[in-house]
Amino acid sequence: MDYLSFKSWPFQEAKKIQNSKLRTDKDIIIFETGYGPSGLPHIGTFGEVSRTNMVRYCFEKLTGKKTKLIAFSDDMDGLRKIPDNIPNKEIIENYIDFPLTSVPDPFKKFKSFGEHNNKKLQEFLDKFNLNYQFQSSTNAYKSGLFNETIKKILLHYQDIKEVVLPTLGKDRRETYSPFFPVDKETGKILQVKIEDIDLDNSSVIFRHDNKNIKTSVLNGDCKLQWKVDWAMRWAAFGVDYEMCGKDLTDSYVLSSKICNIIGSPPPINLIYELFLDEKGEKISKSVGNGISIEEWLKYSNQESLSLFMFQRPTTAKKLHFDIIPKNTDEYLSHLSKYSENFDNCDNPAWHIHKSEKLIFNTKINFSLILNVISVCKSDKPEVILGLLKNYQSELLDSELKIINNLILKGINYFNDFIKPNLKFKIANKDETEIINNVIKSIENLETKATSDEFQTTIFSVGKQSVYKDNIKDFFKLIYEVVFGQDSGPRLGTFIKVFGKEKTVSLIKSKINV
Repeated sequence: MDYLSFKSWPFQEAKKIQNSKLRTDKDIIIFETGYGPSGLPHIGTFGEVSRTNMVRYCFEKLTGKKTKLIAFSDDMDGLRKIPDNIPNKEIIENYIDFPLTSVPDPFKKFKSFGEHNNKKLQEFLDKFNLNYQFQSSTNAYKSGLFNETIKKILLHYQDIKEVVLPTLGKDRRETYSPFFPVDKETGKILQVKIEDIDLDNSSVIFRHDNKNIKTSVLNGDCKLQWKVDWAMRWAAFGVDYEMCGKDLTDSYVLSSKICNIIGSPPPINLIYELFLDEKGEKISKSVGNGISIEEWLKYSNQESLSLFMFQRPTTAKKLHFDIIPKNTDEYLSHLSKYSENFDNCDNPAWHIHKSEKLIFNTKINFSLILNVISVCKSDKPEVILGLLKNYQSELLDSELKIINNLILKGINYFNDFIKPNLKFKIANKDETEIINNVIKSIENLETKATSDEFQTTIFSVGKQSVYKDNIKDFFKLIYEVVFGQDSGPRLGTFIKVFGKEKTVSLIKSKINV
């Protein structure tokens, strides 16, 4: 397979790493994703890990080299504010600026808030079978894993300050230091001015409570300011690739400069756009807006979520419940095309399934499933599947597994989003006459007619009506009267699924109210 010929964005990113001369001699290429556990993991966190793994897989195919993904949790970072989406907020009110692994768990399940959120992160990454190595910042600092690199930060203390200071406001410039000492008595992270440094003893001197204090910068006695911290861990782990959100563009540039100062090349980087909620606002793990992993998986399969992450990572996308059905159908469409050509590594399904050869040749999709559920008003999966088999009686095990899963998801989606918003149009005299003509056109065809034949005869009614120049509104009329929505299934396919006689009875019931 000539993987160099493929042009999808994960391959393009992998080629950037491959073409980096500083990394060609390494035995293992290191990928990293970062997580700030000041709030619960959200769908954007999954997106970064998922996308990074796509690039990683393509790189392995291109080069045959070994790789490793570090899922890094900055759990030694200080708690800056109390998240909106947690219980028992009073428990952590007095822990602002304390390391997250020193803040009590408001969920009362783990020793700390940081440990709770780390476990949640690992749980949902494990759910998607993403191969990664978890790394806690607290453990790395306190175990001495970062010590040698931190010494380089101290050695280049002044050079780093000269790079950082021009990016800060006047007041912050007066007190800025790359090092935040940890208070020996309270455990709080102190943002204080560093008065002097002691290279021989790897220490800093700062003033606190009206006295000068000397402390080591090693073994977790100091926490690095996060932009310096980011550069430090790139160097310590030898990170070759890390993507980040658009909001961290300036931070990446600054951390790269710091990385160069201490003698390490910064990683190859992709800047991805942020997810927006239905109001167009940035999704935040502390606010809890947008869709959670659990919510998406309640209404669709995990592959459709992976597709959402794959599509246009450098374009801002709204992430709300209305996009789930469309995204699910797009996944099924890509999977169907992939079934016809397993060698097309630019097909999103190849990236989602890691080149596994999965067959899905049926035209049954999520929209059709939702409309069958909507019409038959049944929450019994076997009833829905029985109707779908009117359209295609023979299904492969791989197809049946996907369809059965989507039936369960579809029932959830219908009950929560479609059913409460159904609004059936009452047809007037002229509209009723048009729909009666639709009924007659269906009745004139034999039951064994194809879906295309049913579709064509209905289309002909529209072309002979007042909607002849706007056929879209003709179908909208049918959808609003019959389905209670302004859009719906391909009617020819629906008739084959639901049955000719039952469809005629359904339409008649909607105009004889």
